[in-house]
Amino acid sequence: MKTEGKVIVVTGAGSGIGRELALLLLSRGARVAGVDVNGVALAETVQLAGNLRDRFEGLAADITNRSAVEELPGQVIARFGAVDGLINNAGIIQPFARLNDLDYASIERVLNVNLLGSLFAIKSFLPRLLQRPEAHIVNLSSMGGFVPVPGQTIYCAAKAGVKLMSEGLGSELLGTMVKVTVVFPGAIATNIRENSGLGASPLSASSKRTVRALRAQRAAEIIVAAMERNAYNVFVGRDAWLMDKLYRFSPRLAVRAIASRMSATLAATPGVMGETN
Repeated sequence: MKTEGKVIVVTGAGSGIGRELALLLLSRGARVAGVDVNGVALAETVQLAGNLRDRFEGLAADITNRSAVEELPGQVIARFGAVDGLINNAGIIQPFARLNDLDYASIERVLNVNLLGSLFAIKSFLPRLLQRPEAHIVNLSSMGGFVPVPGQTIYCAAKAGVKLMSEGLGSELLGTMVKVTVVFPGAIATNIRENSGLGASPLSASSKRTVRALRAQRAAEIIVAAMERNAYNVFVGRDAWLMDKLYRFSPRLAVRAIASRMSATLAATPGVMGETN
């Protein structure tokens, strides 16, 4: 689905990939409804939109609140007259801790934001999307959605749920004009740690260079391109692409490779895997 002239909803539009998606879509002629729990961050996105801000509507909402999410389609249609696309980008990571040490409050929060938040948005917008001549849903999973990352087990489980929900939804929508793309980002340079309530990253400048995190702007370009060509899935970043190849060759080898890397860096490099919002 070409994005020019379309109305696209982007969750997590206040920062990171979500902000870059919103700005890129605006530059390509789309009208954008940006959703974020942080109203101040949304206002910053509006300012960055510059002379395109008249085609942007910021909607402050908590995607874990089903009632609030169910109100969004009406708000978007009241502003733009229609809705053609949904990009479920908003997400958080868990505290970097092993499952045995993770408290239930953190577990529930990660599942609610990453999995249920996307589900609520899909359920709320899908009836409207099915009424359009063509429409598209993009769901951001993670490299951690197909290969586990020690210290992020619940985050990975939530993103694996997003993967299978996306693929199942796509199968159910065969024969309709609504297409579904699932996205697997690797390491992306965003502020997801802060948005997850975990504080600033302790990575040194040299460590960040070693990680080679992809710029959020480039990630947005890859995602929009995948949306416009109706891609089934897309791997964002060379690390995600390579890990997919390794996992297909040998799941055990891929799991051990990630575990080996993270065993040495678990304490020093939280928040660098599969960052999405």
